[in-house]
Amino acid sequence: MQWYAIQDILFKVIGGLGIFLLGMKYMSEGMQAVAGSRLRKMISAVTDNRFAACAIGTLITGIVQSSSVTTVMVVGFVNSGFMTLMQSIGVILGANIGTTITAWIIALKIGKFGLPILGVAAFFFLFSKKERVRYTAMALLGVGMVFVGLNTMGGAFKTPEVNEALRQAFAVMDATTLLGVLKCAFFGCMATMIVQSSSATIGVTIVLAQGGIIGFDTAAALVLGLNVGTTVTAFLASIGTSTNAKRAAYAHIIFNVVGTLWLIPFFFAYVKGIDWVFVHVQGFMTKSSEMSDGITVKIALVHTGFNLINTIIFLPLMKPLADLVTKLVPEKKVDEINRLTYFDIRMLDTPSLGIVQSKEQILFMAESIEKMAGWLGEVLASKEQLDELEKKIFHYENIMDNVQKEIVVFLSEMITGQVPHDVMEEARRQMRMADEYESLGDYLVNVLKGHVKMRTNQLTMSEEGRMELLNLHQKVATYIGMVNDAERSENIDILGRAQTDSDIITSQMKEYRRLHLLRLSESKTSPLHSLVFTDMLNNYRRMKDHALNIAEVIAGEK
Repeated sequence: MQWYAIQDILFKVIGGLGIFLLGMKYMSEGMQAVAGSRLRKMISAVTDNRFAACAIGTLITGIVQSSSVTTVMVVGFVNSGFMTLMQSIGVILGANIGTTITAWIIALKIGKFGLPILGVAAFFFLFSKKERVRYTAMALLGVGMVFVGLNTMGGAFKTPEVNEALRQAFAVMDATTLLGVLKCAFFGCMATMIVQSSSATIGVTIVLAQGGIIGFDTAAALVLGLNVGTTVTAFLASIGTSTNAKRAAYAHIIFNVVGTLWLIPFFFAYVKGIDWVFVHVQGFMTKSSEMSDGITVKIALVHTGFNLINTIIFLPLMKPLADLVTKLVPEKKVDEINRLTYFDIRMLDTPSLGIVQSKEQILFMAESIEKMAGWLGEVLASKEQLDELEKKIFHYENIMDNVQKEIVVFLSEMITGQVPHDVMEEARRQMRMADEYESLGDYLVNVLKGHVKMRTNQLTMSEEGRMELLNLHQKVATYIGMVNDAERSENIDILGRAQTDSDIITSQMKEYRRLHLLRLSESKTSPLHSLVFTDMLNNYRRMKDHALNIAEVIAGEK
């Protein structure tokens, strides 16, 4: 074969695969943007009901068009404490069904309309001013690119000599024996691990089968292997995460590996069953004229059937599976704090879902501030030195700094791409909230430092001053709790009450300062003690101000 002919084939395969993958990305991003609010509601609705969690996992993956993205997202949610292990297993089972939709999209008999769809969608995407129209066009643009990419790859294999050469090259992967099935499954697994996209592997498999380069049995065996290969993405995402996040990734691996291994001995019976199903539904497909050639439909049936059967088997076994991964990944000896320790870059491909995870971290910061305020209240009220609580407060303040930094970095990277307006606004809102909560942590620590400074310099606080400080602390802590409750319940009517209570706290702080200065003038307190005490009062006022800023953000104020 001439070098220029080989070069032409390589260019078509590489270019076609690139267009196909980019099309999958555009289709996914467009559908996410259009269905963004619904996706967030689905995630929030995940419960311990295994059937509901499985259904939600199927729907989300059907929209996102990638089980890898869904499983990475699930690992992230478990790591942040947003999702429990049982909930994550249910979503992962559903994700394996949802990912099979890719093959059915390819099976649609609209390949010849790929270019027109791409062209029309491109005009709407480039020139439409309405966001919803643009993102709908983006999804259709992706659909067009998927078919153009497949046709481009398929065109490279149509030359008789090329077709024959490829047949000989792929002859080593003949799934007519059990050993051949294992070889094909292994090859499909390795190929998916390398490209980290089951959609790419199944797209190439379908093109090879359509060209007659590989038989249906070989294609079916490759499909089994890609289900194992796709687990590597979740495994990589679990590195450096919490114990439960690792357990979720291991549950995904066990589900896909065991599901593949048990089916291999029954592979030939399973393939015959798929042939039987295809024969009995072929009449309907022919009449509706909505399906492509038979080999593509049969591959789609293999993929869907495999994951449906395994999901039906594993749904009743979710609890034993959770117990197994709990034994495989035991609890760490040190206490873990749910927080952002790892954000996989793939989460940036799903901004409509990634924003849910960062929102959970905002709530974690709110909860941490409440804990710090509670501990500080105990420290101030006690006449003894509470070293453990003081260390906890300082430790949590460091955690708050890290979480704020990770949220801001993640959201900053997220909003640089194609992001819907509502996600952009929510990202900016969350960045401001993270800054406010981090500042609250700083001022809580400043009060503690003032308390430590008094103790170090052996400054005795008068009983009146001590009661005033405790009263102010209680009012500010209650105020912060009220604002945090509004954030949890998304109560946008909080601002009126927040402003009223803010004015009360300000008046109270001024009164306590006046009383303190009166005691200073009467020489009932020392000047150094006065400096520390008034500084502590000012820190409480700043806390109240930051809490009011949070209330303004919740209410939608700029």
